[in-house]
Formats: sequence, C-alpha cells, structure tokens
Amino acid sequence: MKLYIYDHCPYCVRARMIFGLKNLPVEQIILANDDDATPVKLVGKKVVPILLKDDGTAMPESLDIVKYADENFGEKILDETVRPEIDAWMKRVGGYYNHLLLPRFVQLGLGEFSSQSAVDYFTKKKTEFIGDFAENLAASQQYIDRLNRDFPELSQLLKAQDKANGEQLSLEDIMLFPMLRNLTCVNGIDWLPNIQGYIEKMSALSRVPLYTNRAI
Repeated sequence: MKLYIYDHCPYCVRARMIFGLKNLPVEQIILANDDDATPVKLVGKKVVPILLKDDGTAMPESLDIVKYADENFGEKILDETVRPEIDAWMKRVGGYYNHLLLPRFVQLGLGEFSSQSAVDYFTKKKTEFIGDFAENLAASQQYIDRLNRDFPELSQLLKAQDKANGEQLSLEDIMLFPMLRNLTCVNGIDWLPNIQGYIEKMSALSRVPLYTNRAI
C-alpha cells in the first residue's frame, strides 16, 4: 500500500498514525504542495491523504483510511467514542491555532515545500484565510498566550499518556495528537507535563516524529 501525504497535514497524520499503531507496512509518499496532477489522477480532486490499496483502488478521507486499516488488518484497536469535552476543546483551539502553524510550516524544511513554487502556492492559498504570514508570526505571542490558557483544561481531560481516555486507544487520539504534534513547531509554548508526556508517547507509538528540534 502507498499513502500520499503532506508532512504538515493533520489529516495525513491521522492516517499515518493507524499504520504506525498497528505496525502495518505502508509506503509514505510526500507530494509537493503544488502538485495537483497526482491527487486528481488518483481520486479526481486535490486532496490528501490518499491511500492506494494493493488492489489498485485509491481511497481519500483520513478517517475512512483509519477505519479501513483498523478493521481490515489484524485486531481492531480503536474505540470510536470522542468525549464531547475533547471535541469542544479541539474545536476551540482549532479556531485559532493555524495563525501559529501556517507561517511556520514553510520554514521547517518539509518535503512538500522543497520548491519555491510549492512555497508560493501554499502561501498564496493560506494567506486568504489568516492574512499575511509575517504579520501572523509577529503576533505569535497572543496566540501562544491563548493556547497556554487553554492547556489546563486539556491536561485534566488526558487520562493516560498512551491513550487519551485512559482505557483504550480511540478516535480521540487519532484526532487530538495531530493537532498537538503540529504545535511542537512553535517555540514558547508552556507544555504541561502530562500533555508533553502524551505527545512524546503517542509519537513513539504511532511513529510520527515531532517538530520539536525545528521549532520556530
């Protein structure tokens, strides 16, 4: 199987996680951010992640890929329950955290941004949503402060380092870890101990590296 991804894409991280958690072999292919042709050829539109199955069929949509891999290879490992409190926290932080992330992604040396045309494509598209990248970088502290105020609530909701709900790996982990992992590219965040422990443990279990050593 082949998994077409961007390294920075949280939806791609969801798909990468299930293969790592279940120790399933998959070839990860990083697309250039301005490569429209490949995804359109595979599934008819520009999206990632895309799973190319062994039978030659292609599957988009991160949670569909997660479900497919979990249900068709070995014993099912994920509970599908997401606590409303976790869902609310992710939606709240998801409403502002891209002001921190998007301007930094193009500076991390990621494969999807290996050409200037890919950087320019991404920058043009994303500034339509958050505004000028340089201005957002200059305003980082206000978003970091907001995130630091939101972390104590998440800290109370995390029940174990290897599973957010404390009982079983679940869709909570599949949805929460990608958000937190991407935030490791931001310097100055006050990572509370159990959140830091969760990120590091989940990174090891899922085999999705953090950005800590590249943080800006």
